Amino acid sequence: MKYSLAKPGRIFVIRLEDGDILHEEIEKFAKKNEIKAASLIVLGGADTESVLVTGPARGRAQQIVPKVHILDDVHEVAGTGTLFPDEKGEPVLHMHMACGRGSSTVTGCVRNGVKVWHVMEIILHELLDSTGVRKKDAATGFDLLMP
Repeated sequence: MKYSLAKPGRIFVIRLEDGDILHEEIEKFAKKNEIKAASLIVLGGADTESVLVTGPARGRAQQIVPKVHILDDVHEVAGTGTLFPDEKGEPVLHMHMACGRGSSTVTGCVRNGVKVWHVMEIILHELLDSTGVRKKDAATGFDLLMP
């Protein structure tokens, strides 16, 4: 386990609108408002053809190949995530969300493009004095959080 300490900062209430791409808008917002680190929750709707990364194609394979799922219709969503800078100082959102429609649900990472259906509500809790940064891990190819 690795960890660091952070302090609570500002709290933002954000509404994304129809057609917005979730991770793009949050990363732009963070840059504009000089948010270095944050935790987030999201509620709302994801539009048809939104893309989720739903895990590796094969468990503990030598090469990790992401498995993607494209939403075939509008889905209700609930998610949680973190935002930390990459090695260049750019904000990077890592968020997983559950997307449900009727009696089925799919859960995955939003990094490949989740498009807002009418509205998504986000509460962003800024983290101050955080030393966290995302660094590329050679073995997995992941941008791992280094607290």
